[in-house]
Amino acid sequence: MTTNQSADLAKATFGTGCFWCTEALYESLDGVIDAVSGYEGGQKPNPTYKEVCTGTTGHAECVEVTYDPSKITYQELLEAFFRSHDPTTLNRQGADVGTQYRSVIFYHNDEQKQLAETAKAELNKAGAYANPIVTEISPATTFYEAEAYHQSYFAKNPEQGYCAFVIAPKLDKFKKVFKEKLKPAEKATASH
Repeated sequence: MTTNQSADLAKATFGTGCFWCTEALYESLDGVIDAVSGYEGGQKPNPTYKEVCTGTTGHAECVEVTYDPSKITYQELLEAFFRSHDPTTLNRQGADVGTQYRSVIFYHNDEQKQLAETAKAELNKAGAYANPIVTEISPATTFYEAEAYHQSYFAKNPEQGYCAFVIAPKLDKFKKVFKEKLKPAEKATASH
């Protein structure tokens, strides 16, 4: 568990494939103070992006979200998690393949664990997806912040190919679904 969790703010950690996209989605939500791209769940201390990309370190690309529970709940963050990617594909999101792209929730306390397990079970029971959810639910371990050039990648590189053709359409769709939960500045751009 991270030590910079305060009484007013909480942490949540999610992996939905490429962290550039995950970070952009969570950054748009009102109540999210920060979303940091990084690596968690592996064996090697201080892994680099190049090492994680080999799939041999055991880490997942993920985002550590700092949020204000008085503005957005963990359940709402879980809803964003399950609706922003395909949680039924094992070690894959779109063209990204490997354990580093797995669907994963790293819980920071027992309440988060219970809420994540309940959400996964209810979605499976309801048949929300054509296939069973394979999302891993594991205790938070050491989170390693990704290299500086990965932080706010979409915001800094909107014209880059992956950003323009993969992240931008996904973010537009996400903003339509979560329009009531967007930061005020994001609501203005979502309505255009």
